Amino acid sequence: MTEASRAVFLSYASQDAGAARRICETLRAAGVEVWFDQSALRGGDAWDAAIRRQIRSCALFIPVISRNTHQRDEGYFRLEWKLAVDRSHLMTTSRAFLLPVAIDDIGEDDEHVPDRFRELQWTRLPGGETASDFVDQVSRLLAHDERAAPATAAQPSITAPAASAGVRVGKRLTPASLLAVAAVVIALGYVAVDRLVLNKRVASAESGAPSPVQPGASAPEAISQKSIAVLPFVDMSEKQDQEYFSDGLTEELLDLLSQVPDLRVPARTSSV
Repeated sequence: MTEASRAVFLSYASQDAGAARRICETLRAAGVEVWFDQSALRGGDAWDAAIRRQIRSCALFIPVISRNTHQRDEGYFRLEWKLAVDRSHLMTTSRAFLLPVAIDDIGEDDEHVPDRFRELQWTRLPGGETASDFVDQVSRLLAHDERAAPATAAQPSITAPAASAGVRVGKRLTPASLLAVAAVVIALGYVAVDRLVLNKRVASAESGAPSPVQPGASAPEAISQKSIAVLPFVDMSEKQDQEYFSDGLTEELLDLLSQVPDLRVPARTSSV
C-alpha cells in the first residue's frame, strides 16, 4: 500500500475552515498525511476530478459535522459525503473508513447527515481542538488498514489508464453485471482513443495537402477542443438499491477518460 493511499481526507463546510485546519495541523504534526483542501473558490473540472480521486483512494474519510453543516442545504461537502458513503458500501463491514467528527453540540441524530454517519459513533472535538487520544485512534486505524492490505511484489510503475484503481464490486453483482461493466469500459475507451486518432489524422492531412474548397463555400472550422461527456448511470435494478454502484461506475469512467492525453472530460455535474 502506498503512502498516498494511507492519507486522511478531511471534509468540511467553508464556515468550519478554522476548526478543520486545527484538526489537520494536529494530525500532520503527528506524521499523518492529511488531504485538506483550502481553496477559496471550489470548482472546475480539474479540481472536481482531483477531489473525487482522493476520496476513492484515501484510507480514512473524516466528515466535520456542525451546526453549520446542518444549516447548509447545499454545499460541495455534501457531494464529498455522498461519494464517501457510496465507497463505504463497497467495503466489508470490518473496514473502518468513515470517522465522523462533531465540533460543537450538534446531535448525532441530525437528520441532515447521511444515515451511514448516524450508524457510527461520533468523535467530539469542540472547536476542532484535537486530543491526543483522537490522534492515537487515527494512527491505529491507519496501521490496521496497512496490515490488512495484501503483500505484493514490487511492480514497475504503470501510468496507463488500465493501471488505475478498478471499480470495486459489491457482493450483489452477478457475472452478467461484470461483463456489462467491462463492455461499457472497453467501448468508451475505444471511442475516446478512436476519436483522438481520427482527429490527429485529419489534422495531419489538412496540414500536408489542403482540400479544395468549392467557390463560395467557407473552409471547415478546425476542431477547437476534444471532449467527451459521461452521463450518470441510472439504477434500473428491481429493488432500486444499486445506486451506489451506478455512481461508482460513472466516477471510474470519468477517471479513466480524464487520463487520455488531449481529451477534455467535463465533470459529472457539468454533464447532467
